[in-house]
Amino acid sequence: MSTSTSLNAARRSADLAALEAGPRVDVLVVGGGVTGAGVALDAVSRGLSTVLVERHDLAFGTSRWSSKLVHGGLRYLARGQIGIAYESARERDVLMRVTAPHLVRALPMVVPVHRDLGGPRGGLLARAGMGLGDVLRRLAGTPDSVLPRPRLLDARRTRRLLPGVDPEGLLGGVLSFDGQLIDDARLVLALARTAAGLGARVITRCSAENVTADGVVLRDEITGRLVPLRPRAVVNATGVHADHLDPGIRLSPSRGSHLVLDGAVLGHPKVALTVPVEGGTARFVFALPQPDGRIFLGLTDEPVEGPAPRVPEVPVRDVDFLLEQVNRALRVPLRREDVIGAFAGLRPLLHGDGVSSDLSREHSVTVAPNGMVTVVGGKLTTYRAMAEKAVDTVVDRHRMPAGPCRTRSLPLVGAASREGLDALAAPRRLVARYGTEALAVLAEADDDPTLSEPIAAGVTGAELRFGVRHEGALDVDDLLARRTRIALVDEDRAKAEKAAEAALAASV
Repeated sequence: MSTSTSLNAARRSADLAALEAGPRVDVLVVGGGVTGAGVALDAVSRGLSTVLVERHDLAFGTSRWSSKLVHGGLRYLARGQIGIAYESARERDVLMRVTAPHLVRALPMVVPVHRDLGGPRGGLLARAGMGLGDVLRRLAGTPDSVLPRPRLLDARRTRRLLPGVDPEGLLGGVLSFDGQLIDDARLVLALARTAAGLGARVITRCSAENVTADGVVLRDEITGRLVPLRPRAVVNATGVHADHLDPGIRLSPSRGSHLVLDGAVLGHPKVALTVPVEGGTARFVFALPQPDGRIFLGLTDEPVEGPAPRVPEVPVRDVDFLLEQVNRALRVPLRREDVIGAFAGLRPLLHGDGVSSDLSREHSVTVAPNGMVTVVGGKLTTYRAMAEKAVDTVVDRHRMPAGPCRTRSLPLVGAASREGLDALAAPRRLVARYGTEALAVLAEADDDPTLSEPIAAGVTGAELRFGVRHEGALDVDDLLARRTRIALVDEDRAKAEKAAEAALAASV
């Protein structure tokens, strides 16, 4: 493991001190989500001196509240949005085969076909849709070995893959494959650490204030000290809060809610259950199996009125909607009591007329009167393309000498070929989350074997210690809510809080 990619409290202090001594930089990126981290990596990999600041923590906002799906763009193709559909399939291919094959796996997804739930016609439409999705896969160059072709299933095979599906009137199913992130927050972390390894300064708990054409003032949210900075260019990548820095931006945020279930309530399926939303067009709810045995049930698409909250809550109406939709395909209906956790994220959609589910997922890169570049919209899958366009705009607008974009062929921290990952002598769970760094995580327990023991949701003390020493975790929430996902379930969080505190204390 290269120490240059490590983020921790000591490096954070050193980076702030270096900026006080030398305030001139090429690019300041504001926002530590997937877009901001992607912009920082793109900029620094072109040879530009780069600073990324985030008011809270990496992946604090929307980037950790996704469905963890790396979509191939089928939904957009169904609406005639060919450009974004192809872009999604292409970027999925880049993630799965080049930049993050350790973090993305092929997820089998099944649409059950019932006689009274769409019937044969619904099955044909689903099969036709999956066929179009497969065309996108082939156009993007993704081989069958990475994402297998879709196929039809009979009723018996459908029930075996989805034990919770209602057998009454079941005609069969349509099986297809898409990409699934092991953890969206870990993708953001990998981007930020890869950027740090190339020389970017990645500073959390640091806000950008008084952004003008002459400079920016950074505020250390821990100590309160102010650090003047003179960047040649500023990129606003703050997502649903982009209008705080650039009042000229108009957004229509949409809330996507998910419920957390114990996998036992659906018979521990190994495939995702996909149910068309009643009366919707190209909309589905998904019951997505997770590596820890849990299931994420999502998602909604509801407009958000008023100021966007920092941490959105899941309203009861979203819970009821998701349960109602998925229960249409189940033998034993799910109840509110089956929900053991919930989370919601806000999509930074561009303002437009109509319902939020119909608003464009295309991204926008604009330049404010003070020269600040704002990048908004888009989706997690296409973060790299968004970042490339934003940095292209920075380079052109500010006439910066820079190399070409490298991120399409630049592996992230922990990445390796599938063969290389399979050969690692480490638990498969760690390899899936840390890639080639799984061995370094194991080494954290060399001086204390108890750190190898699971604490909650399969997470070990060694992972918590690694999160503090190398992944920039500064407090308990950083460890339990973002470096791991323990905090999704209150009971798990309670089990892990003391271990998290111990990991932080041991690294002081």
